[in-house]
Amino acid sequence: MEGGKPNLTLVYQAVQALYHDPDPAGKERASVWLGELQRSMYAWEISDQLLQLKQDVESCYFAAQTMKMKIQTSFYELPPETHNALRDSLLTHIQNLKDLSPIIVTQLALAIADLALQMASWKGCVHTLIEKYNNDISSMPFLIEILTVLPEEVHSRSLRIGANRRTEIIEDLAYYSSTVVTLLTTCVEKTGNDEKMFIKVFRCLGSWFNLGVLDSNFMASNQLLMVLFQVLQRDETSTNLHEAASDCVCSALYAIENVDTHLPLALQLFQGVLTLETAYHMAVAREDLDKVLNYCRIFTELCETFLETTVRSPGQGMGDLRTLELLLICAGHPQYEVVEISFNFWYRLGEHLYKINDAALHTIFRPYIQRLLHCLARHCQLDPDHEGIPEDTDDFGEFRMRVSDLVKDVIFLVGSMECFSQLYSTLKEGNPSWEVTEAVLFIMAAIAKSVDPENNPTLSEVLQQVVLLPENVHIAVRYTSIELVGEMSEVVDRNPRFLDPVLNYLMKGLREKPLASAAAKSIHNICSVCRDHMAQHFHGLLDIARSLDTFALSTEAAVGLLKGTALVLARLPLEKIAECLSDLCAVQVLALKKLLTDESTNGKSADPTVWLDRLAVIFRHTNPIVENGQTHPCQKVIQEIWPVLSETLNTHQADNRIVERCCRCLRFAVRCVGKGSASLLQPLVTQMVSVYQVYPHSCFLYLGSILVDEYGMEEGCRQGLLDMLQALCMPTFQLLEQANGLRNHPDTVDDLFRLATRFVQRSPVTLLSSSVIIHIIQCAIAAASLDHRDANCSVMKFVRDLIHTGVANDHEEDFEVRKQLIGQAMEQHGQQLVTQLMHSCCFCLPPYTLPDVAEVLWEVMLFDRPTFCRWLESALKGLPKETTGGAVTVTHKQLTDFHKQVTSAEECKQVCWAIREFTRLFR
Repeated sequence: MEGGKPNLTLVYQAVQALYHDPDPAGKERASVWLGELQRSMYAWEISDQLLQLKQDVESCYFAAQTMKMKIQTSFYELPPETHNALRDSLLTHIQNLKDLSPIIVTQLALAIADLALQMASWKGCVHTLIEKYNNDISSMPFLIEILTVLPEEVHSRSLRIGANRRTEIIEDLAYYSSTVVTLLTTCVEKTGNDEKMFIKVFRCLGSWFNLGVLDSNFMASNQLLMVLFQVLQRDETSTNLHEAASDCVCSALYAIENVDTHLPLALQLFQGVLTLETAYHMAVAREDLDKVLNYCRIFTELCETFLETTVRSPGQGMGDLRTLELLLICAGHPQYEVVEISFNFWYRLGEHLYKINDAALHTIFRPYIQRLLHCLARHCQLDPDHEGIPEDTDDFGEFRMRVSDLVKDVIFLVGSMECFSQLYSTLKEGNPSWEVTEAVLFIMAAIAKSVDPENNPTLSEVLQQVVLLPENVHIAVRYTSIELVGEMSEVVDRNPRFLDPVLNYLMKGLREKPLASAAAKSIHNICSVCRDHMAQHFHGLLDIARSLDTFALSTEAAVGLLKGTALVLARLPLEKIAECLSDLCAVQVLALKKLLTDESTNGKSADPTVWLDRLAVIFRHTNPIVENGQTHPCQKVIQEIWPVLSETLNTHQADNRIVERCCRCLRFAVRCVGKGSASLLQPLVTQMVSVYQVYPHSCFLYLGSILVDEYGMEEGCRQGLLDMLQALCMPTFQLLEQANGLRNHPDTVDDLFRLATRFVQRSPVTLLSSSVIIHIIQCAIAAASLDHRDANCSVMKFVRDLIHTGVANDHEEDFEVRKQLIGQAMEQHGQQLVTQLMHSCCFCLPPYTLPDVAEVLWEVMLFDRPTFCRWLESALKGLPKETTGGAVTVTHKQLTDFHKQVTSAEECKQVCWAIREFTRLFR
């Protein structure tokens, strides 16, 4: 912070402005200034002073929050000899401020917990806190708050205390856990019916359950467990207390997931939860939805915990099927939010039974799934007074989509065909209301694809009846029937006689605004599945495509229709494809030309992305089978369209979104005709390079990688492609070398290394012999620590593939050259690469990136194991051995064990496992 330590008056004024300044600009200035203060060294002393002065809630909250943040992120700033004073000061503050505000107490409790976890010299912190405060009833609320957040912070992402310290703490907390539970029990006994204290006690107990350190034998006979269930059985329990008790029971059930090792506690919880059925019915009768949802959470957690027991010994002991009855009772509740809580359990049960694949087991569970499906069909019904089509995007629409997914996952237990027939018979034999009909059709659409379409009279009959639905039925029924027809495209493919009536039915829908997008999606499905039968209808599809904008279609539905049309186009005779493709593209090309003309005459800029996206989808899915030696039928069309795309790109070169769509369109055009796009290569590369110098859009790098992929093996193109790479690299490096350049431009990093990787794959010697390779390797080493999924993945893939070229395909004539060039590169950069990778793994990268890093280290080791051993040893020596709080991060034995595991590994996954375990020491 510039200008030295600010005085307290100034800090007070800034805090007041942050909370009370009516001018948003004033608030923003205060926020920025206070943020700078929090990052500075002065924050420690100033927070301490503000808490001591206790002037008002706002300044104390700011100070408490700052303290917590500094301890979490900047604890290394304090010398070890100040740690004791900081601890004593925080304990004094929390005692003095305990009545000011609960949120201040929570912030200070977090600060104390985070300090205890990092301060290795504070031994047995739980014991010292309980000894210090347990006789003072007024200190109890903040003591319990500290004991609640302490176990929660053990696995905190913002504290990198490392696996050694974490293990030490968990052992310590397990040792004192029964002391904590005894304290909580005493608390409940002493405070009588103080609801706030009960809530605190349950939250604290839940927190210790979540950490998994409570002794299950001790807990099974503990008074607190009885109190929990008494609270949940009582009708007069308040909403807040009910929620806290429910959370605690759910945590307990989650903690005993490995039932066999916690039998006494498992039995107590199992029996306790089964006693809550009456309380659930009482909550339903009182229309208390909050409590109903809580009970359903508990019943679901019970079923999840005892899932394996239930499947292993259904109906016996703790495999008692009353647990499933409880969930089905909840499924019968009129509010769909209640049944939705249990979806994950039903999905897991289905998955378990599918893997075991035991017919006798399926028979036991089938009736439960049948009843569930019955409930789900009822929950999917729209309101009888609903107007218009079903909404996809509101909460109920999302619920129906989740039902559809669940039904697909569990239908095998009931049998798709059996269920489909039953549903159809309810429509055929009864005379259901429109909302029942629509819900039944919705469930039928969910399972239609899993019914075998071969010689299936029921499916044929359903299709026949659906396309004969009169136009005066409720529009929602027509909407869902159109979706059902789309899902039954396999049946149409097996029974081509239905194609005409189905298309006529869908065309009717296409002409009606509310049904148009659903009809378009179903036509797209029919085109994808019935490509050969649809060839005779191509001109009909072409007519639709020409007048696409006269239908009320969503962007997605319009693009889907064009995709369907392109898929069918690719099945036409080769000599017809060029003319038909030209016709299909004509509408979009004319629209683009018109936009360009309008712009040059009246200077107004219009958005061409709709037309570019439509051209892209046509090129992407027009993939006819072309024999060797034949000219690609799409080549001529793409050459004719290139000038319009080129001009559109030039006109909108400053607009990243439009340039991205242009590049996407060109990418699919190049992919469509492959080597047939050779005549575009020179003008396209020239234009890309010239625009990129001024506007470095990363999509040009991506397009470059497509060109290298298509032409990199052609001897005559290699030098031109290398020139392109070098020309694109100059502005790229300038961009990435700015302050925070790598972090601010992850897309550029991603696309640059995709391009470089394509070069390594297609023409490694060209790249390795060039002067640009050194800069690309240096950039890759710098970007190895970048925490961005796609960018990091591209960097690692590049380095891995690069080194792999030094050992791969040793029978090829350029092998010795490749090996020598990789050897030179590794000699220059190997140590730096290994050191950076180890540092990134330990301090920068999330665990999901580790398999990619392991593959790079594996390749370095395959290339030259003895040298790699030395590099790794040197990298490990540079890692810190202790935390600032004095805890051991990594022992000498752990370092040597890790070195041995990696260097003696016989396959890559052993390296990956070793890194996973090792990096936990630093997290």
